[in-house]
Amino acid sequence: MNLRKFISSSLLLVIGLILHQIAPPLLMGMKPDFLLTMMFIAIMLSDDYKMATIIGITSGLLTAATTTFPGGQIANIIDKIITSQVIFVLNKALGDNMKESVKMLIITTIGTLISGFAFLTAALFTAGLPTSYKALVFTVVLPATVVNTIVSIVVYKGVTLALRHSRLTL
Repeated sequence: MNLRKFISSSLLLVIGLILHQIAPPLLMGMKPDFLLTMMFIAIMLSDDYKMATIIGITSGLLTAATTTFPGGQIANIIDKIITSQVIFVLNKALGDNMKESVKMLIITTIGTLISGFAFLTAALFTAGLPTSYKALVFTVVLPATVVNTIVSIVVYKGVTLALRHSRLTL
């Protein structure tokens, strides 16, 4: 495992956590999940299965520590581990022939949907849901997918630009 990849991924996750904590609500009181965005970016840039697993576990622990969902700690850990595995496979399946912004659009959209469904399903079985599953999908997961996709593309451009100008590679 490359130490540079490990440190860079850790920094991305910490930045995502800080941004998630200080970001104001954008749409109907919903905040973009910057930690999820940074998890996707870290997995795409590291392009290593072991790193993807570590990134997923770390993201799960960070979101579990900061969740506002009642009883959502276990659901967050399960959600991020599942999502990180799917994103790694999806990133490999899409390959390097695709334009990076299109690849990020696909990964973020599918990843946020998977994350939302995995979280709700895990929460349903571990802590219970405050309202119906269907209502939460339409009022939280789908709007979060739209917001996260837009935010992710902008943040990804910024991260890749910063890496290019600093001459750092993962």
